Amino acid sequence: MGFKSYFTILIFLVLSGNLLADKLDFSTWLSEFKIRAEKSGISKATINESLDKAKIIPRIIELDRKQPEFTLTLSQYLRNVVSNKRIKKGIGKIRENWSLLETISNQYNVQPRFIVALWGIETDFGRVSGGFPVIDSLVTLAYDGRRGKYFSKELINALKIIDEGHIAYDKMFGSWAGAMGQTQFMPSSFLSYAEDYNNDGKKDIWTTKEDALASAANYLSNLKWNNNETWGREVTINDEFNLNEEELTLKNKKKISEWDKLGVRRSDGASLPKKDIEGYLIKIDDKNKTRYFLVYENFKRILRWNTSNYFAIAVGKLSDSININ
Repeated sequence: MGFKSYFTILIFLVLSGNLLADKLDFSTWLSEFKIRAEKSGISKATINESLDKAKIIPRIIELDRKQPEFTLTLSQYLRNVVSNKRIKKGIGKIRENWSLLETISNQYNVQPRFIVALWGIETDFGRVSGGFPVIDSLVTLAYDGRRGKYFSKELINALKIIDEGHIAYDKMFGSWAGAMGQTQFMPSSFLSYAEDYNNDGKKDIWTTKEDALASAANYLSNLKWNNNETWGREVTINDEFNLNEEELTLKNKKKISEWDKLGVRRSDGASLPKKDIEGYLIKIDDKNKTRYFLVYENFKRILRWNTSNYFAIAVGKLSDSININ
């Protein structure tokens, strides 16, 4: 093999993150991490019980490095995520759990339809919450190093959750990236927002519906959710509309009456509601057409849960479709 071939392989190894000359072997790294975890206040029993069982999962590294480019259009995404089947199921879930949802809503000041919409989109109402062992996932990602600092912190947080007695190592499952339970909380979000709503001494977002739904509501409540407003609406613009594209952002806030004067209309062409609410106009290119959405502060709060406009629009549209009030 010539020099050029060796050089090519070397460059490939560097770029792919596989050149590990200065990287600790896994057992040494794990020993050092155990010391860090103990300094963070986690008991030796939890550290040893959890980390001694943990292993590197190559599939997780593969998923982390080869995340597919997001190529769906908004329409395709909404057809998948806000399907008729999910809408029907969501209405059933609201009716089935109305007493619980009403109590949670009154306590946290978040409308039931938004709690259920997030529940439905994240895990299909608790049906699909991930099959990866969370500690193993986080150990893999922390050791791999590409985002090691972030995942090391989340690993410490996950160990704290076990140490506090909320769940055992072998029952803590989630996504490949460590998002857990029916709400798909990262460990840091769990520690900040998870609730023991049924007062059994454990914050169980995996199998206890009451805890999962209250935790979702608590998350939104802490983001200062406005119980008196919705998320927004899809709109159209008339021929008089002449705002520059750079003004269609989540920084350019105007009253609904101002947007109406600028030529923004409901999706059926009617004037906007005469309400004293401020909102933002955003534009999304959807294959062969452009779609516009007039969104309110609650939309921005949904984006704190997941930074995708597609996700936030899907939550809003599902919440509208399952609203039984």
